[in-house]
Amino acid sequence: MADHAHDGTLQGLFISFEGIDGSGKSTQTKLLQDRIPDAILTREPGGSAGAEEIRALLLTGDTERWSAETEILLFTAARRDHLEKTIQPALAAGKTVICDRFADSTRVYQGATRGDLRGTVDTLHNVMIGREPDLTFIIDMDPSIALARGLARGSGEDRFEDMGLAFQETLRHGFLALAKAHPKRCVLIDGNRDPVAVAAEIAVHVADRATAN
Repeated sequence: MADHAHDGTLQGLFISFEGIDGSGKSTQTKLLQDRIPDAILTREPGGSAGAEEIRALLLTGDTERWSAETEILLFTAARRDHLEKTIQPALAAGKTVICDRFADSTRVYQGATRGDLRGTVDTLHNVMIGREPDLTFIIDMDPSIALARGLARGSGEDRFEDMGLAFQETLRHGFLALAKAHPKRCVLIDGNRDPVAVAAEIAVHVADRATAN
């Protein structure tokens, strides 16, 4: 994998990681970055100065702080700033971008679980964002284990974890449906394993996609 990074075949790939809270996304993004030293590692919500300010509004406070409609607007605003300030400049410079969550999270969290708002999510995405990652890894994991792990972090950014296990179960099914609907872009990964084994499988898929490009 490191050789691929040096010879440039990984340059310009936009890779996202998705999954329920506590599924190991952040760990896997860091392990992949270790294999691609010049890659840009970023996250959503956040990834740019303005988007990080919006992140604090979205992920802290009472579970009923925002309506689903307001959440969609806030996430889209954060994503637009992230795209303009971080993602597009990095890709234009030929760098690989590794992102912890992107638009798929909004499709599942707000579109599929917070009322019948998927059409609103898709319309806003098409108008304001207009691009998808080249490759998306959806890490599938037992929701009860993932939820316990997410809450154990004590990050203070636990507004969605606080919505409970039933919500995380719904999220999981949303992500599984998304993987099925977009098989060319999305790769479903079993996250109920040692992180090193998960990372090795992900590395093979990235190498395959880089060669295909």
